[in-house]
Amino acid sequence: MRRFFVLIFTLALCLGFSPRAVAQEAVDKSLAPAVDSALVGKSIFNLLPNVTVHQSQAILASMNRQIASNSSRKISGYRVRIFNDNKQNSRGASEAAMGRFKGMFPDVAAYRTYSNPFFKVTVGDFRTKSEATRLLQQVKGSFPSAFIVKETINYPPVGSIF
Repeated sequence: MRRFFVLIFTLALCLGFSPRAVAQEAVDKSLAPAVDSALVGKSIFNLLPNVTVHQSQAILASMNRQIASNSSRKISGYRVRIFNDNKQNSRGASEAAMGRFKGMFPDVAAYRTYSNPFFKVTVGDFRTKSEATRLLQQVKGSFPSAFIVKETINYPPVGSIF
């Protein structure tokens, strides 16, 4: 058995795997989110072939009540700031930026705030930075100064597009 592990270790070193990199990859995977965002809003039971699940409607109703009751809660997350300025015309410019964004992405939430002396427009409600990065890449052409900020966000809607 010991020969087997020595052989595997030697093979891994020959292929370029370092023990530190493998250990770091294991740590990174343990920090990964527990929920696959591609499955949000979908019934996983419909995705399984040759499996039939019989569940009470009370379970589904209870889950929907739980989602509805938590919809007003806030969590720490990420948004994309598309406008941040303190010039004299910033109020009108922030309204224009928000209107232009809502025209491009009508399903994404947008928030306009004033924090003396800055007018700010932030968009989206994202749990992870990688989700916010996807939106940032899409808006960079229209809003070149856009960047990601960490904020208190609303719970993202179930089945959101990002």
